[in-house]
Amino acid sequence: MTDPLYTKDIDLDPIRKCRLAILGYGNHGRSHALCLRDSGVRDIRIALRDGSPSRSKAEADGFEVIGLDEAARWADAIALLAADEAHRQIWDQHIAPHRKPGQALILCHGFSIHYGLIEPPADADIILAAAKGPGGAVRQEFEKGKGLIGFWAVHQDASGHARELALAYLAGIGSGEVGIFPTTFREETVSDLFGEQVVLVGGMVALAKASFDRLVAAGVSPRMAYIDCVHEIKYLADLIQARGIAGMYEAISDTAEYGARQIEDAIAGPELRRTFDRAMTAIEDGSFARRWVETYEAGNAMTADRARDRELPVEAAGAELRSRIYGDAK
Repeated sequence: MTDPLYTKDIDLDPIRKCRLAILGYGNHGRSHALCLRDSGVRDIRIALRDGSPSRSKAEADGFEVIGLDEAARWADAIALLAADEAHRQIWDQHIAPHRKPGQALILCHGFSIHYGLIEPPADADIILAAAKGPGGAVRQEFEKGKGLIGFWAVHQDASGHARELALAYLAGIGSGEVGIFPTTFREETVSDLFGEQVVLVGGMVALAKASFDRLVAAGVSPRMAYIDCVHEIKYLADLIQARGIAGMYEAISDTAEYGARQIEDAIAGPELRRTFDRAMTAIEDGSFARRWVETYEAGNAMTADRARDRELPVEAAGAELRSRIYGDAK
């Protein structure tokens, strides 16, 4: 295991002296821009598509907003923080035809390089600067004087200084306060996709929905079923984050621990492992990425799925509970 680097180990000049265009002003783009400015990066411009609803937010935050083509002509480095699935279109239509020679490309996920959505020119530093967590959390932790654990990688080092730029960027968004580690584009991509599909999003949601339905079928009220199978997920996640899995088991009731241990192996049985294997195969062979990018580029991705989710009984139970706890039904 490689020892981490911290802010005290890193020279921030490579990013502070850089003309930096940040493409996208969602959770990642806004958090990175604000943190980098607070870390002394003075020459930042936000690059957005014409008509982007994020323009007013970026301007209200005090940033100059420019078009994507102009950003490609102006910047020493571009931080491409738009959604991964949009990278091919953005690169092909706006960056590649106009880019400044020697311009570096910084990404917060390995997806578009690992799967070949972007074909980098030989004169470009291609850098991964990944703060591991939701984009909004980058800013939240920075404001606490902390950060999210960071991982860096270099796919292409045309300048001979790509590593220094990657480390400076991560230190600038706060990762140097908790530790920065090396990785590869492949490792970050595979781990990120697998984790969110089988545990953090796909697995958790599947368990929550199925367990809610089973309790309601057994005659339990939707409100009680929602509390025990969905609402309380946060409290267990907080315990695991603070104390680890073993520490979580030590913190909960003995009844809960005993019951969990009785069913844990059955849930993680052969069929689940086969599901994991199928998910990993699709990630490794690129078929998941191809399907997803094609779906996105066809338009209206997941609109129908999201509409169906809103009609599920578990959603009605959750909205009712939240309205009582928080005063709204969001």
